[in-house]
Amino acid sequence: MRTVRVLTAGLLTAAALCALPFPAVADSPSPVAGTGDEAAAPTEAGTSFRTAAVVRPGQRATAQASTGDYLYWQFPADAGQRPTVRATVELPRSEAGRGTQTWRLDVYDGLRRRQACRYGSDTGTVRAGASSVELSCALRTVRSWSEPWANDPLPGTYYVRLTVAAAPAEDLGEPAGAALEVVTADSGGATAVDGRLAAPLVPASGREVEPDGGWASGWWSSRILWTAGGAVLAALAGIWGHRLTRGGGRPTHVPPGA
Repeated sequence: MRTVRVLTAGLLTAAALCALPFPAVADSPSPVAGTGDEAAAPTEAGTSFRTAAVVRPGQRATAQASTGDYLYWQFPADAGQRPTVRATVELPRSEAGRGTQTWRLDVYDGLRRRQACRYGSDTGTVRAGASSVELSCALRTVRSWSEPWANDPLPGTYYVRLTVAAAPAEDLGEPAGAALEVVTADSGGATAVDGRLAAPLVPASGREVEPDGGWASGWWSSRILWTAGGAVLAALAGIWGHRLTRGGGRPTHVPPGA
């Protein structure tokens, strides 16, 4: 009975460890960093990587530009996050003679490597007579570490570039409005890997942008709790096996006169 009680207590302890609230819950949106002026969404976009406007996850940035301009924004992404970038382009309805336009959304990491989208439409066409188009790009999970030759997303600054990829010459220079939103979700410990970068990929020439609470860079994941729970269960199983072995070797008591 004592062994059963010990095992039961151990199982409850392991279950409690696994049920503790994790710092990052899967698919939960990241909070907006800062308050007041710090949390104000930008109303202008940059014209290059160096002048990219800073947008925080959860904000909706806007900009007024001309068809043919390059619009740049930047945002932070940490290990274990899955960023999704959504953009909307608005064109004046009064442009009756406007032709078909194709707009493109590109996302680059801190090394300015273009990142592939897991899903979403990173190109969109505005037909003649239409007034808007929506673009989106859901990135792969940001990894805390990767091989040097790989193109995996790594923690650091990410850049967004929005521009028209194809348009009639007479449409270039016409006014256009743009809105951009970045949403991040935490993937949990299932995608955690061993190792981490010495520092996030934040170019020294650009503005340093940090997530709310600073860079975690993959030091924590729910795998720690699962590993601890597994260790507890393994230790209890060893104790239980040892007790069974000792109990099986004891001589059986025979009543007198049997």
